[in-house]
Amino acid sequence: MTEYCIALDIGTSGLRSQIIDMETKKTIATSITARHPIPGMNVIDHVNFAITSGEDVAGGLIISAVNSLFASFGVDLSKVKTVAVCGNPFQLSLFQNIEIRDLAYAGKNMLESLGVVSPPRDGETVKASDLGIKGMPDAVVMIPPAVTHEIGADAIAMLLITDVLDSKEPCLVVDYGTNAEMALVVNGNVYTGSAAAGPALEGQQIEKGMLASPGAIADVNIKEGGWECTVLDGSMKGSQGDTVNPLTGTVSKKGDMHGEAKGITGTGVVASICCGIEAGLIMPPHIGSPDGSLHLQDGVNIYSRDIDEAGKAIGALRAGFLTLLLEAGIWTDDVKLAYMSGASGLYVDAKKALRIGMVVPGAERIVQFGNTSIELARKLAMGEVSIESLREFAKRLRATHCMFATAQAFKDIYSIEYSLWSQGMPASEYNNMMDVYGLPHIPDPIPDPDVTRISATDLPDTEGVKIMMLEDAGTILSGEIKGCIMCGICMEECPENAITIVAEDNRVFGKIMSDRCAGTACRRCERSCPESVLSITPFGMDGQLS
Repeated sequence: MTEYCIALDIGTSGLRSQIIDMETKKTIATSITARHPIPGMNVIDHVNFAITSGEDVAGGLIISAVNSLFASFGVDLSKVKTVAVCGNPFQLSLFQNIEIRDLAYAGKNMLESLGVVSPPRDGETVKASDLGIKGMPDAVVMIPPAVTHEIGADAIAMLLITDVLDSKEPCLVVDYGTNAEMALVVNGNVYTGSAAAGPALEGQQIEKGMLASPGAIADVNIKEGGWECTVLDGSMKGSQGDTVNPLTGTVSKKGDMHGEAKGITGTGVVASICCGIEAGLIMPPHIGSPDGSLHLQDGVNIYSRDIDEAGKAIGALRAGFLTLLLEAGIWTDDVKLAYMSGASGLYVDAKKALRIGMVVPGAERIVQFGNTSIELARKLAMGEVSIESLREFAKRLRATHCMFATAQAFKDIYSIEYSLWSQGMPASEYNNMMDVYGLPHIPDPIPDPDVTRISATDLPDTEGVKIMMLEDAGTILSGEIKGCIMCGICMEECPENAITIVAEDNRVFGKIMSDRCAGTACRRCERSCPESVLSITPFGMDGQLS
């Protein structure tokens, strides 16, 4: 009888899962969510939602999305024996429905005043049914350990899968995601940090943005006759798209993916920014075209607000790794080796990323990995690594964690980055501003580094395997709105069309597609209510008030 295992990555921007035949070790199906089920665009938004609306509600949204993902595989889930999951400490804590306030609040005195006791996060195996996962009564879920409450299983995956700890020279690894984890290894010492870069580098909060999936423009190159687009095909590989005039969108040469582009992922945005700057069309955040936008294929455009969003993410990344270098007492010329992981880290053109500041400028060699979190989950699910071996790895790992939120160097550098990307500061003024803060200059990047791409796709073993994008995870928050006059203004104001107002049994209810809601970063629905009666905080799942 065929038996299966499932690898699950709970990322800040969405969930990715693969079901694997345990005998052949081949992937049967891959399914990903278009967005994260908890309202918000970054881990801070998710924390705020979980604290204000309740951990049970936030955790329930994750489990509901997981059930939708697994159901989309179209296989008999009762034959699943093992599920292995990976993610940062906050996401895994919500998945397990355990305490999160020790992750949300800084300071021992604050936690003691709240009566918060940090739960153990040293890895465990639990029954799938106990977590609320449906259809697999005999399955167990394997949850890897964290090193500390700041350094979770995703960071272990990044370090373990990339083998950076074996490096004999200083090296930097960055997971290019919404909550960008990074680690600097110097003489056996590990310095870690996490920058809330936001979702722009994964294609979200971009006008025509989307996660890396079939139909996404993933790269752009300047060619004779225009800009040539690269579009992800059905197997998530980049295929030749159209060559277009970026000022008008006129197609000069049709590619194999003509008519197939649906949007643009973060790597495509990075490539467009790089090409635009080199062509003199972008002076961040402004675009010097007749209509103020860059035209790619099939009506997919880049706008000034996209430059602003992506620039803030790029700035957070660079401020983060420069802060780690300062923490370690070295600078950019000392780091010749850089690792890039995550979807954006794999698909992005590494040389373009280097030129616009996403990679340490001294890097002579760049190694691109895929999704290290799901790779670790796969190894755990298939029995190639064990919970115990990961515990031992976590114990051996002694890392110095830098809290960027309180690091003065990060604040100073990010203020320069913000001026560059959002306030129109010329790039020529960057090092002058570094002087103001007493910081060392950033040199020009290495012009032609050696780049090695370890895998062809972000998700492993997808050749010939259908990749399903779950546009609707079916996660609905709802609650009664007393005093609502059903004017519909909140629905008109919602930029994501996430909220619906309905009348049932002489009562008025709001229903919100949680994965579309921007959460605390938006609240436009609440602010627009003329009666000031709308608050999504008490909304719960399935119409139950939390």
